[in-house]
Amino acid sequence: MDIYKNHVSGILIIKKINEKTHRVVLTSDFGNKLIDFEVSENDFKLNYVLPDLDKKIVINFLKNDFQELLRQKYPVNESFENENSKIYLSKIEKKNYYLFFNKENNMLNQIIYTKNNKEKIDFSFDAKKHIFADSLNLQHKDFKINIKLFQITETE
Repeated sequence: MDIYKNHVSGILIIKKINEKTHRVVLTSDFGNKLIDFEVSENDFKLNYVLPDLDKKIVINFLKNDFQELLRQKYPVNESFENENSKIYLSKIEKKNYYLFFNKENNMLNQIIYTKNNKEKIDFSFDAKKHIFADSLNLQHKDFKINIKLFQITETE
């Protein structure tokens, strides 16, 4: 995770605890808990945060990013396609989501979140299965924040 000129790395665990809520825990490479929170579309509960990360701007970015990332329903308002993707536009309040599905495997590989017609966040996925991503790149367009997540398998 790169936030401005600071780099944080570790292990991120996301667990679905009920139909609407996920628990997100980031630990250091040595297993020390850095942040622990529960997030749903409309709620956020901070369980723990390391004092060095306990900044309102950091908490708000993580809250908003994970609420967008873990959104489960996208009503489709329009659809179109380009050379590589089928693209679905979902409008929710003043937010627009462009969902890109790869034409070859029909899997979601990108979500671009815009607000007031300005691109805000680009979520890019690499996946081999429909149920989870092997990697995720979350890049903010108006702030110097980039989050890269990679799935760890038992062989790694």
